[in-house]
Amino acid sequence: MEEIIFKRPELEDQEIIAPYFDQAPSRSCERTFANVYLWSRHYHVEYALIEGALVFQDNGEGLGFAYPAGEPEAVRRALEYLMRYSKERKAPFKLYNVTEENFAQMEAWYPGKFQIEYLRDEADYVYETEKLATLAGKKLHGKRNHINKFKSLYENWSYEPISEKNVEECFQMALDWRNENGCEEDIEKNAEMCVTLNFLRLFKELRMKGGLIRVDGKVVAFCVGEPVCQDTFVVHVEKAFSEVEGAYPMINQQFVQHECMDYKYVNREEDTGAEGLRKAKLSYHPAFLVEKGIVTWKP
Repeated sequence: MEEIIFKRPELEDQEIIAPYFDQAPSRSCERTFANVYLWSRHYHVEYALIEGALVFQDNGEGLGFAYPAGEPEAVRRALEYLMRYSKERKAPFKLYNVTEENFAQMEAWYPGKFQIEYLRDEADYVYETEKLATLAGKKLHGKRNHINKFKSLYENWSYEPISEKNVEECFQMALDWRNENGCEEDIEKNAEMCVTLNFLRLFKELRMKGGLIRVDGKVVAFCVGEPVCQDTFVVHVEKAFSEVEGAYPMINQQFVQHECMDYKYVNREEDTGAEGLRKAKLSYHPAFLVEKGIVTWKP
């Protein structure tokens, strides 16, 4: 069989890649052009169009492919192709970022042939938009207290959407945040910071939505995201100065109230296994997790 030519996603590939995600709606945070484009710089991810479906390959994982995106029949043809492709190269067939819906689709086509191992660190946290906006109920009273504290401490605060006029201020705030949080000494933190800065640098080109909070005119928190499917908005980036008490709960709520109310759910991405992040994400009581795993042949 002919060699597939995989290539790194470039900004001009947005019009090629995005429609395939639209054909296979998913609540997984990976299923947006902006996410794969920006993270491909760190993880060496490349893409190819195979049998009418979109396929990503992670070069850091040996021979492994993301679950194909596209119309169901095209996805099935692409899976068949990838099985043959792996076999020819005497490599084990492996898929990553496979959601429960993806695996159910595979099971319908190939009953009992494959197994999946879900990776807890990679599960996305998905919340009901209404609950993040109102923080109603006993479980979230602590969040309401943080917000009330913020409002009492910083009377001269304001929210505004990110635009071409103020995005540079967010960029400068992100640089200050990077210096305060020791990103230079931590490879993963540094990579995440590079992605954050590029979300802001390419804010218009990547069609992002964003919001910021000012205290006494200075930007102290910002948030950036986009719709991932018809009923779900994904928050890619959220940064706030830790010394500004309550800034994180405040930007979280304000951003949802102003930018996400047209969507039933908000996906706030995974915790990567970081203990503090997991605790913070669980404290908002997600409606459910988008589980993702590795698929291999059943032995």
